[in-house]
Amino acid sequence: MEAYAQALLIAIPGFLVLMGIEMLYGYWKGQQTYRLMDTIASLSSGMTNVLKDSLGLMVLLVSYPYIKQLLALQTMEATIWNYIIAFVCIDFASYWSHRLNHSVNLFWNQHIVHHSSEEFNLACALRQSISNILSFGALFLIPAAILGVPEKMIQVLAPLHLFAQFWYHTKHIGKLGWLEYLLVTPSQHRVHHAINPIYIDKNLAAIFSIWDRLFGTFQKELEEEPPVYGTLKPVQSWNPFWINFQHFWGLVLDAWHTKDWKAKFTLWFRPTGWRPTDVAKKYPRPYWDNVHAQEKYAPKLPSSSTAWAIFHWVGTTVYLLVFLAQFGELSVNLRLLHGLLIFASIFGYTALMDKHQWAWYFEGTRILFGLLIFLLPLQNGGWETSLAQLYTTGVLYFGSSTIGLLAVVFTQNRNEQLT
Repeated sequence: MEAYAQALLIAIPGFLVLMGIEMLYGYWKGQQTYRLMDTIASLSSGMTNVLKDSLGLMVLLVSYPYIKQLLALQTMEATIWNYIIAFVCIDFASYWSHRLNHSVNLFWNQHIVHHSSEEFNLACALRQSISNILSFGALFLIPAAILGVPEKMIQVLAPLHLFAQFWYHTKHIGKLGWLEYLLVTPSQHRVHHAINPIYIDKNLAAIFSIWDRLFGTFQKELEEEPPVYGTLKPVQSWNPFWINFQHFWGLVLDAWHTKDWKAKFTLWFRPTGWRPTDVAKKYPRPYWDNVHAQEKYAPKLPSSSTAWAIFHWVGTTVYLLVFLAQFGELSVNLRLLHGLLIFASIFGYTALMDKHQWAWYFEGTRILFGLLIFLLPLQNGGWETSLAQLYTTGVLYFGSSTIGLLAVVFTQNRNEQLT
């Protein structure tokens, strides 16, 4: 986990720089693909995923070393050609894991967040899941296990395979000629994210487009059918926690409400979007029948909430980067404590972006708790020197948050008195 945290320290600033370039290019071309709140929601979702993975918050059902021990016919040496073979194995596994997520109700819950943005840009590439708590991805690496690919090679290549999927989340790159027959391109991935009927559940490959062509899931982007992005059942939220679990909650409600006892147990493994007939009639949910009539989620926020969201996204991002930089020096308990604080920060300001008034009370509680966490060590002999950077960041962040919250409360009270 420490090596992964260090890799993220390099990757995250790089992603932000590339996003900035895409924004400037879109502005220059008059084809801006970013909206402020949608972008903050995407980046915040990415932060929750980084935290979950760094903290190892998942239950491992089956491990790759165990499968390799059972099935390996040989032991692979770490040569350049074997790394290429291992990379192809990872990509093959990614295709089938991705296809499962798109095919089954239960597994769609752990992927819906990636499709939830109604825009298509580099930021939405960072909308990654925190709901994939049960880890069984090693099952899709059976070919690698049979070939005897060492787990260290998988550990090295897996983050590179993930990061290599970032670049093609853009509308500013057209079709790429002969590369369309070899690699997943922006054009192909625009199709994948689209909710147009002809595009649904197509182009599931991660790096090599050959898998879609082999297994019947390829669809080229059509000029007469411009992609419309999002989900057929719109998520209607900027909060990554709600987006991650709302589909699962819907399945829970359907299982509870249906009178069909068989459906209570089978709906989890039915095709994505399937609902028992009785609850679908009694409890209908919003659904885009005509995707070209889509109205994008855009609640009108007061200026105070907008400023709060921007400030806290910046503050939480800095806090996260410092946390990752000092990850190796923290005990397990401190990792979990600071991880909880960052999770709470993201939950709080994105709840305000959704215009929940109770979120102001949550923010007040969260900020008070944060101040106590960072100031209490002073009562017990001071801060650990090795963690001075983290403590300084925390005090500055939660201290300025306190001032900001008081300013917002004062401004809102004054406005109420004037009206």
